[in-house]
Amino acid sequence: MIIALLNQKGGVGKTTLALHIAGELASRGNRVTLVDADPQGSSLDWSQQRAREGLPRLFGTIGLARDTLHREAPELARDADHIVIDGPPRVAGLMRSALLAADLVLIPVQPSPLDGWASAEMLALLTEARIYRPQLTARFALNRCGARTVIARETAETLADHDPPMLATAIGQRVVFADAAQAGRLVREIDRQSLAAREIAALTAEIVGLGIGRAVP
Repeated sequence: MIIALLNQKGGVGKTTLALHIAGELASRGNRVTLVDADPQGSSLDWSQQRAREGLPRLFGTIGLARDTLHREAPELARDADHIVIDGPPRVAGLMRSALLAADLVLIPVQPSPLDGWASAEMLALLTEARIYRPQLTARFALNRCGARTVIARETAETLADHDPPMLATAIGQRVVFADAAQAGRLVREIDRQSLAAREIAALTAEIVGLGIGRAVP
C-alpha cells in the first residue's frame, strides 16, 4: 500500500504522522520505505538525527521532492510492503504527483473550523486525481486533538458526514511527540504503553483494516 499524507495547510502534523505510521507498520514486520516529498526535508532530518544517536534503522527514508513521484513510487513499492509519503506543502505539481502515486490519501486536520475550510483546495486536487485514479481512497485524520474539547467534538461532527470520511481514531496533542522528534525516536520507543503510542497503534490498525493496496507489476 502507498499511503500519502497530504494537506496544503502547514502545521497539521503530516511529518509526525508519516514517521509514526511508518514506524508502526515496520514494528509489525513489514518492509517500509518513507518518501520525504517535502523540500524542507523534515523526515530526512529525523532519520539523520536517529543515525547520529546510534539508533537502529526502523525503515528506509529517501528524499524525493519532485513531480515524477507518481512514476517512481511503483518501482519503490517492488521492494517494500508499504510506502509512506510525507507530502509536500503548497506546491501543486508535487501535490498532484503524490496524489497519483497513492493508494490511500490521509488528510491530517487539527480540531479547528479553519482547518476544514483550508482543506477545500486539497479536496479539489483529490477530485482531479480521481479522474485518473478513480479507485483512490481518502480519509481525514484528526490530529493534535484535545479529545474533550468542544472544538474537537465539533470538528469531528462536521467531518463525520463529509466525503472523504474521517478515520475513527484521533491523535491527541501530546508533548511526547515533540520530545520524540528531537531525539530521532518514535513515541513507542519512549513509552510503548503511553496514550500516544496506543493511539498511533490504533490509527495504523485502522488504516491497515481498510484493506487497500494494488498489485505491483
